[in-house]
Amino acid sequence: MDILVLGSGGREHAIVRKLKESPKVGRLYCAPGNGGIGKDAVCVPIAVTDQEGVLRFAKENRVDLVFIAPEDPLAQGMADFLESNGVAAFGPSRDAAIIESSKVFSKNLMKKYGIPTADYEVFDDPEQAMAYIRSRGEYPVAVKADGLAVGKGAILANNEAEAAEALRVLMEEKIFGASGDRVVVEEFLTGPEVTVLSFTDGEAVCPMVSSMDHKRVGDGDTGPNTGGMGTVSPNPFYTEAVAAECMEKIFLPTVRAMKAEGRPFKGCLYFGLMLTPQGPKVIEYNCRFGDPETQVVLPRLDTDLVDILLAVRAGTLDQLTIHWKDEHAACVILASAGYPGSYPKGKVICGLGADGQVAGATVYHAGTAEKDGNFVTNGGRVLGVTALGGTLREALDRAYAAAETITFEGVQYRRDIGKRALESAEG
Repeated sequence: MDILVLGSGGREHAIVRKLKESPKVGRLYCAPGNGGIGKDAVCVPIAVTDQEGVLRFAKENRVDLVFIAPEDPLAQGMADFLESNGVAAFGPSRDAAIIESSKVFSKNLMKKYGIPTADYEVFDDPEQAMAYIRSRGEYPVAVKADGLAVGKGAILANNEAEAAEALRVLMEEKIFGASGDRVVVEEFLTGPEVTVLSFTDGEAVCPMVSSMDHKRVGDGDTGPNTGGMGTVSPNPFYTEAVAAECMEKIFLPTVRAMKAEGRPFKGCLYFGLMLTPQGPKVIEYNCRFGDPETQVVLPRLDTDLVDILLAVRAGTLDQLTIHWKDEHAACVILASAGYPGSYPKGKVICGLGADGQVAGATVYHAGTAEKDGNFVTNGGRVLGVTALGGTLREALDRAYAAAETITFEGVQYRRDIGKRALESAEG
């Protein structure tokens, strides 16, 4: 099969490298890709939301499947457009992708079908939202833009002044555009966070191995939120008992709810969970693989990814047994100076081989380009260094040892990825 992957980050590089392992894959393309992905697939300069451009390329090159990785093209109906024009796609329809593209929809879905989540209210007027927050008088409080906001639309306010500022930037300044026309104000949940990506064909649900993300830019979970500074898998807080409870109360009910709403979800459904004292609750859904969770989940996958993609499309996921490596994985993100704020580009990256890799780990390129024979920085999150090990400590030691061999001007990364997981695992 000739496959085109849409996207340009570390998640897409992880998907490309996993597909590359399959004997069923022929030519592998990525649009638009990046410097490192170009060593594993043919990169083509097409924007992920360019429906006509993607269709034209797929037709001209007889692509057998388009794997739509980012949320924007899914929310805009890329899967529907390709399928209606005779090109097979992996990814949910626009009607199903609303589970991520509208937090108001997803929260109302959970309320309607009794899926555990934080208490909330929806507002389209900032003054009414502020009055509600004052009346509750409980902090921290979460203020979330309704629509897509590049993973940065949720603001945690620790007091009244921060809540007012959150509403101002989202609803009045509109830093995320129309995504801030409505906001969800919800209670602050406490407990360990867990991410569970799941394959689903609209009926069956096959959860992948669990992971733990690290959102804050600084050690000790300090500083602003980012797209993710590192991940580990499995998440030690996600026990077999918790997994069984999530399947019964969250995973299956969500897929059944989407079907009941006439929006069957076929693809990868991301469950962001909080293990609260009252039990697991949903923080958020995403309609696709997470980044950087994919960079620790897919390296542990033992089953041919192509077989899973085909089963999802055919509606035969219940007939497939998916196998996982009994190993731990850790990913450390190397980011540009200034990230998640403004950052420079074009800094030469030293320590990578000609193939963009280093010994002892896998380097997933997120924000890189090639210039004059060198890899250079071209994004906020630049590289994800992933390693496997028999224990979490072994995986982390390998990932950090490899990360330390890579340098570029202003490189920053957290030194405590997996610390909380280690403390739990090692007691």
